[in-house]
Amino acid sequence: MAVLQRFRDKAGLAISIIIGLALLSFIIDPSTLETAMNSMSSKYDVGQISGKNISFTDFQEEVDKYTTINELLTGSSVQNEESQKQIRNAAWQSLLDKYMFIKSAKEAGITVGDEELKNLLVGDTPSPLVAGNPVFVNDAGVFDPSKVVEFERNLDADDTGRLRLYWDYLQNSIYTQQFYHKYAALCANSYMDNALMAQKSIAGNNTTANVEYVHAVYPFVPDSTVTVSDAEIKAFYKENKKMFRQLANRDVEYVMFEVVPSSKDLNENELAFQEAYEEFGEAQNIKTFILKNSDQAYNDLWYKEGELSTISAATEEFVASHTSGVSDIEKDGATLRAVRVLEAARKSDSVYVKHILLNAADEALADSLLKVVEKGGDFSALAAQYSADKNSADQGQLGNIGWLTQVYMIPGFEGMLDATVGKPQILNTVYGKHIVVVTKKTEPVLKKKVAVLEKTATPSKETLNSFYSQANNFAVLAGKNIEGFHKAADSLKTYVHTLNHITEATSSYGAVDNAKELTRWAFDAKKGDVSPVKTINQNYFFVVALKEARKEGYTNINEVAGIIREKLLADKMADKELEKISEKTKGMTSLEEIAKALNTEVVKNEALTFSYFGGQEDPAILGAALAAPEGKVAGPVKGISGICFVKVNSRQEGTFYTAEDAKVLSAQKAQYLGQQIIPVMMEEYDVKDNRERFY
Repeated sequence: MAVLQRFRDKAGLAISIIIGLALLSFIIDPSTLETAMNSMSSKYDVGQISGKNISFTDFQEEVDKYTTINELLTGSSVQNEESQKQIRNAAWQSLLDKYMFIKSAKEAGITVGDEELKNLLVGDTPSPLVAGNPVFVNDAGVFDPSKVVEFERNLDADDTGRLRLYWDYLQNSIYTQQFYHKYAALCANSYMDNALMAQKSIAGNNTTANVEYVHAVYPFVPDSTVTVSDAEIKAFYKENKKMFRQLANRDVEYVMFEVVPSSKDLNENELAFQEAYEEFGEAQNIKTFILKNSDQAYNDLWYKEGELSTISAATEEFVASHTSGVSDIEKDGATLRAVRVLEAARKSDSVYVKHILLNAADEALADSLLKVVEKGGDFSALAAQYSADKNSADQGQLGNIGWLTQVYMIPGFEGMLDATVGKPQILNTVYGKHIVVVTKKTEPVLKKKVAVLEKTATPSKETLNSFYSQANNFAVLAGKNIEGFHKAADSLKTYVHTLNHITEATSSYGAVDNAKELTRWAFDAKKGDVSPVKTINQNYFFVVALKEARKEGYTNINEVAGIIREKLLADKMADKELEKISEKTKGMTSLEEIAKALNTEVVKNEALTFSYFGGQEDPAILGAALAAPEGKVAGPVKGISGICFVKVNSRQEGTFYTAEDAKVLSAQKAQYLGQQIIPVMMEEYDVKDNRERFY
């Protein structure tokens, strides 16, 4: 009893749940219980790879690891949505590699040994991941294996553990990459066009034909005598079931209340703008004034003609025709705008810059190098000897940064746009001390410095509450079922939007983005449910009804029966047309006679090529032209768009497609096959990717 009690104490709630489920199994249908258990175990899984469930916790640990690595590589902990998505993709790929790819590669007999890995790190054939890594290069900018050894020895001195994490990531990346190289090579070498195939490819691609043909397009009017039975639809569905594979998806209906400024909000914005506008023309510290009064941030750029049209046509027009002054007030929807021209001058768009980067404390060296450069010293040689920047080598000359513009500019180099060509100077930036010289400039053009005063009316809290009240009133009237939803829409005369076949990846509803919350609700709800009020982007209120819920698997035959029926009808009508035309043209030996009987015309193509199918001809015409004997009418042939008759007058052999071209094409096919490795493996290992459920 004591042992049992200790077991109960340790197991706690978990054992209670297990016992509870065991008791439930006596009163619940076993298949229902199995479904419930599977749902409980997979609902919070990010995916499944080779039978292994990837929990959200496991995946997030991998994401955290790659987030840290990204911070180390970029030097920044700030990530936008795109970089976060890239990190999640990298984390998912690492799990695919671990549980699927490397496992499959090993099953194919591929290995990567310890000595091989060591060679890739510090040997004669280093991996590009270390050979091109700035951490492992010497002062001359060349990869140095001793730097790798030194880095590994110093790992324990890093108390944060971040360098150890990076080192493990680097080794694992090289290890995995080597498996990819070997697997790709295996696939490429296993794909081979033999001599006969190559010869056929060369002959086919070098052949053109002088042909004439008749193409009788299928009639568009349905034939009441051609029918498709339910049994035929079922047979087609059964034979082609893979065509109807589907992800889990939902059909929803929704109403949307967009929050827009009220007339009171617009009036208040106009009063505030008018007050700022009266001071705009006389403001001395324009940067501070704009920061305090405008939604449009101030920048210190110079604009040439045409560059302000992105703000508005009125802004561009005023600035183009004035060298100073303030424009009239422009009204653009809920936005009020005015522009002030501050300065006008002729400026170069870009300058070509060279530099030598030194330590900030190297004042004496900087002065000495400046004098050498002023006297005509070899800048590139000096940069090679003294500059800490070994990467700037535009046009193959060390020290050449290249063309800089006010938009593409190194912080601290802004003054170079006004620098004198050929006059070197010393410049201090956060990177250190620079010997800088401008060697070329673009031709100066008239540019203007401007300030834009802009205010957009935003909904007040009172307005926001008013729109929420409308949405909430709809939700209350709708209740909790779709019938009530429709009654509420009719009663309140509210437009109902429909969105069908949304997946867990759907995040846009009409023009509204970042609406993943609505998708998550739809996948958690039951068919016929109605959501409470959902707020999206603080600008929209939604009420959603779930019209249809479909599981992952195969589309129900009832939903695709119409599509199948149309296909089978088209096939049957094509067969009937073929039979009809065959009878109508029986005994005819000339294309002119056939064309007249079919009320169409003979088409000529003196250089029909078989190298591609990019022309206007039906593929059936190309096929007949390739196989038909010269001088005789071939057909009728059933094509995609009609019934064809073809006559080959002659074929010409060219030499424009060579054996080398065939070899390149074969290599391209092999490369394409290599690109299919992961998708094919994912299908083989039944990979399920549910990340969109969570992000």
